[in-house]
Amino acid sequence: MPIIQTEFPGLIIFEPTVIKDSRGYFFESYSERVFQAEGIITRFVQDNQSKSSYGVIRGLHYQLNPHAQTKLVRVLSGKILDVAVDIRTGSPTYGKAFSLELSAENNKQLLIPKGFAHGFSVLSETAEVMYKCDEFYNQESEAGILFNDATLNIDWQIPTDKAVISEKDQRQPSLLNCKNNFVFEQ
Repeated sequence: MPIIQTEFPGLIIFEPTVIKDSRGYFFESYSERVFQAEGIITRFVQDNQSKSSYGVIRGLHYQLNPHAQTKLVRVLSGKILDVAVDIRTGSPTYGKAFSLELSAENNKQLLIPKGFAHGFSVLSETAEVMYKCDEFYNQESEAGILFNDATLNIDWQIPTDKAVISEKDQRQPSLLNCKNNFVFEQ
């Protein structure tokens, strides 16, 4: 099956079946039927896409309830280190970071449920990232955590002198001081 459960409840890796031949390749990047067969019921309403250069670190971002988003992240070109941080109070993995290399070559995708902060670093010359969301963007619900919060100990795989981070992301609060209205539910 193309769905791989991680040790983080609800955080799932999706590895689509890729059919290759002399013409190139084909794969279903998303199939509601496949996800529903695994008990994942999500209705996506918005697709977002970004292009970034090597060294860019975006994140850690999320939207608060009631506008929290489940995201299905994939890379169209290049390679990133995708990072999800569990911020659901009461979760067995609360305050822990999960990272996975996503690339146009490996075709892996990461399903990040509500209650996780999300970010990524660009490991290739450039990378185009696309992600599906099950809720619309809501500016008033925007929140974040400082990308280099010492308690998270995230290795973004980018040398400090090569990191490119927005002013907004440099001003985010620590995990301890972030806005959070998520509670883990089994």
